[in-house]
Amino acid sequence: MNLEQPTSGGTLNAMKAQILTRALPYIMKYHGRIVVVKYGGNAMISGELREAVMSDVILLSLVGIKVVLVHGGGPEISATLKRMGIESRFAGGLRVTDAETAQVVQMVLSGKTNKDLVALVQKMGGRALGLCGLDGGMLHVKKTESEVDLGFVGDVTHVDDRPIMDALTAGYIPIIATVGTGDAGQVYNINADTAAAAVAGSLKAENLIVMTDVKGLMRDVADPESFISSLPVSEVAALRRQGVIDGGMIPKVECCVEAIRRGVAKAVMIDGRIPHAILLEMFSDEGIGTLFTR
Repeated sequence: MNLEQPTSGGTLNAMKAQILTRALPYIMKYHGRIVVVKYGGNAMISGELREAVMSDVILLSLVGIKVVLVHGGGPEISATLKRMGIESRFAGGLRVTDAETAQVVQMVLSGKTNKDLVALVQKMGGRALGLCGLDGGMLHVKKTESEVDLGFVGDVTHVDDRPIMDALTAGYIPIIATVGTGDAGQVYNINADTAAAAVAGSLKAENLIVMTDVKGLMRDVADPESFISSLPVSEVAALRRQGVIDGGMIPKVECCVEAIRRGVAKAVMIDGRIPHAILLEMFSDEGIGTLFTR
């Protein structure tokens, strides 16, 4: 065999080794640090993408990065409400949650979606622990103030992160469903973006990764070249006034801004439709999403 002319198999192995070598500095950078992933959108609906996300999370955990997964489950909640003959109503992008709907939200998020994700992680060789904001009084909320009465929709006022840290210390990947409790013990529905920012801030995470169904933030949605790769949080207000940040993008951007304000080192919005988007974002200098900075 001519050693100067490697076989295609040898070339492939060399490429694999090169990829692993290039990932090493990033693994060292994040080793022992906490990374919070807000999981939702198509990456949660598509079976193939769901497995790609879980494999990314398991890999990060195995190399010593402490991953916390925070998830919603809007489509599954809507489907369950429809089967029960309960109308889904929204205002300002948030689900109007009466007492009956709050019970369904708790049942679906904490009882089904959360445990399905835990089962998938464990099936794929990881170790996961399913939690919700009710466990250990983790997420305490107050009723969200809005022009329209949203019912039992809450804003996080306090995070008791001890259950999360206990899970991380024991070697588990905490998977958190976004329901919480108010002063009277009533269950509240919490926007998953809002909850992820609060959790990341309480944990003083190194990174908050928000998975979306878009490439990131665009100055002009019709122009792919207008993609914003990095944005200081001080410029967000101006972009909102200009209409660049509008509609469903508002809570996702505000999530990243709030995380930075709460002490998270960096927050990034990535396209969850890309397989292994989490690894692509974390293990490269340029990343693949919109990075929010101080």
